[in-house]
Amino acid sequence: MKRQIISLLFYSAFWLSFFIVARSYFLVSHCSEASGAGFTTMAGTFTHGIRLDISATGYILILPLLASILFVWFSGKWFSAFMKWYTRIVLLAASVIIVVDSVLYIYWGYRMDFTPFMYLKTPREAAASVSILKIFLMLLAILLLAGTAGIIYNKLFRSCFSKPVNRSHRFAATLLFMLLSGSLIIPIRGGLGVAPIYAGSVYFSENMFANHASVNVVWNVGSSFVNRKPASNPYVFADKDEAEEITRSLTISNGATEMVLTTARPNILIIILESFGNALIGPLGGDPLTTPCLNKMIEEGLVFTNFYASGNRTDKALPAILNGYPAQPSVSIIKEAKKTQSLESLVRVMNGMNYHCSFWYGGDIDFADFRSFVISSGFSEIITKDNFSRSDFNSKWGVHDHVFFEALRDSMQYVKEPFFRVALTLSSHEPFEVPMKPVFEGRDNLTKFRNSVYYTDKALGDFIGWAQTAEWWHNTLVILVADHCRRNSLDELVYSPEIYKIPMLWLGGTLRVHGRRVAKLGSQVDIPVTLLRQLDTYSNFSFGKDLLSDDSRSFAFYTFKEGFAFLTDSSAYIYDHQLGKPVVEEGKNPEYAGMLGKAYLQVLYDDYLKR
Repeated sequence: MKRQIISLLFYSAFWLSFFIVARSYFLVSHCSEASGAGFTTMAGTFTHGIRLDISATGYILILPLLASILFVWFSGKWFSAFMKWYTRIVLLAASVIIVVDSVLYIYWGYRMDFTPFMYLKTPREAAASVSILKIFLMLLAILLLAGTAGIIYNKLFRSCFSKPVNRSHRFAATLLFMLLSGSLIIPIRGGLGVAPIYAGSVYFSENMFANHASVNVVWNVGSSFVNRKPASNPYVFADKDEAEEITRSLTISNGATEMVLTTARPNILIIILESFGNALIGPLGGDPLTTPCLNKMIEEGLVFTNFYASGNRTDKALPAILNGYPAQPSVSIIKEAKKTQSLESLVRVMNGMNYHCSFWYGGDIDFADFRSFVISSGFSEIITKDNFSRSDFNSKWGVHDHVFFEALRDSMQYVKEPFFRVALTLSSHEPFEVPMKPVFEGRDNLTKFRNSVYYTDKALGDFIGWAQTAEWWHNTLVILVADHCRRNSLDELVYSPEIYKIPMLWLGGTLRVHGRRVAKLGSQVDIPVTLLRQLDTYSNFSFGKDLLSDDSRSFAFYTFKEGFAFLTDSSAYIYDHQLGKPVVEEGKNPEYAGMLGKAYLQVLYDDYLKR
C-alpha cells in the first residue's frame, strides 16, 4: 500500500512537470511577447499558474485513484496496463491541445477553449486556412511532446503499479484510497476558500500575455467543455437588421445634455453598495428607518428615482456599471475572460484621460471570476482582502465595511488627482453577520438583512462625512449605486420590477444641482454614457443611453434566469423564455414594449456570442 501511494505521488509530480514543460513550450512559441514582458513577469506565470496546474492534475488523478480501489481487491497486471494506456491517451490529448493552442493564440489572442472542437464536424473547412507545412510541424510537435513524455513515464513507472496490496491491509487500503479520491476536491477547486478556482484566478499582471500564459490550457479546454454555452442565439425574435435598427433607436441621442458638474475633469468615486434596494430606502418609497445616512444624502444630491439593476447578482452588475454591458439570461459574461477583455471599458477610457484607476473590494477577488474582469478592465491598482491584516477578516466574505471604509479613507488622505476609484462593499451580503448590536429586533432573514444594511449605511455615512472635509472633495463626483436587490419575501416573484429597483445617487463638491430627482427610467448600463457625456467625452457603449439628455428614451431592461423585462413610462412587459410567453403585460400598449425588449435581447446575445 505504501508503495502504491508513493507511486501516485510521483505520478502527480510527473503531471505537474509536464504542465511546466507545456507552459515553457507556449512561452518559447511566443518568445517576442515573452521577452517583452521581462524575466520576472514570465517567472510569475509559473508561480501563479501552478494553481491551475495542480487543479488539472487533480482531475487527471480521479480515474487512477478509483482504479486503485479495484486493484486492492483484484490484483494483476491489468492495473499497470491501465495506467500506461490511460497516461498515453491523456498525454496525446493534452499534447494536441497544447500545440494547437500555441498556433491559434497568434490569431485569436486568447488561450484555447472548446471552440475549435466545434469545427471538427467540418474538418476540411477547418483546415482550409492552415498550410500543409504548418500541419506537418504541428503533428511533429505533438508526437515529440507526447512521445517524449510517454518514454519518460515508461522509464519512471515501469514497475510502480504492479505490486499487489497485502491481503491483511485490504480494508485499510480501500478506506484510504476512498479518502484520497474524495480529497481531490481540494486541489481541483483550488483550495478550501469560498470561491472555486477559474481561469482568471491566475491573472496577476497588467500584461495580458503574461496572464494568458499563466492559464493551464488543458484545464481551460476541459472547463469550457463542461460549461459550454449554446452555439447559436436562442433569443431570435426578428430579422437581424430590424433588431439592430430597433436597438440603435433605443440608445441614440442627439439632444442637449444637462451639464450637472462644475468641471469636465472631476475626480470620480463609484461606491457599489451590496444588495441595497429601494425597498429599504425611505425617500425612494421604502422603509424610512434602515438607511438614515443615505436618506439624508438623497436630499443633498442628484438621485435617479426610476433606476434598475441589470441583473440579480454582483457578477452581472459589474459589467453593466463599468462596461455598459447588460446582463444576459442564463449566462454571465464576467466568467469568460476572453469575452470580457473585448468589452468597451469605462476604466480604459479614464486611463486614456490620465486618471489613476483603482478597484477596492474587501473580499476574495477570485469570487465569481472577479480577478480577470478587474484586471482586463484596466485598473492599475487592485485592493482586496489580501491587502488587509488577517486579524481584520471578521466577515465570512473578508473584511467588514467599517474596516474597509477606514482603509479607503486612510488611502485618500493624500490621494493623487485626478482619480477614478471603484469601491465594492460586502457586509450586507448573506449571512448578514455584522459587528454591531442589532438595531431591529428579530431573527428572521429580513431583519438580519435590515441590520446589515443599517450597519453599512452607517459606515458609508461616516466615510462621506469625512470625505466632505477632504481637500479633494470640491473637485469630486461620488456615485452611489447598488449592485442588485434581493427578494425580501417569498411572495415576491423573481422577475418583479420591485426586486430590481435600486438607488443611484450623485454627490460631491463638483455637483451643480442639489436635492434634484431624475424620473427618467434607466439602468446600470446607462452609467458609462451618462458619466462620459458630463466629461464631454464619447465612446462606443452601444447598449446604454444618456440619462441627462433631453431626448434619450425612457426605458429600463433587465434579465432574470430565463427571461427579460422591458419597462417604459407607460407599460411593463416581462417575458419568460422557458414558457415562451409573457408573464406580465401591463399599461398602455405592452406588446410594443415587448417588441422593443425582444430586439434588444436578440442583439445583446448576438454580440455576446461573437466575442
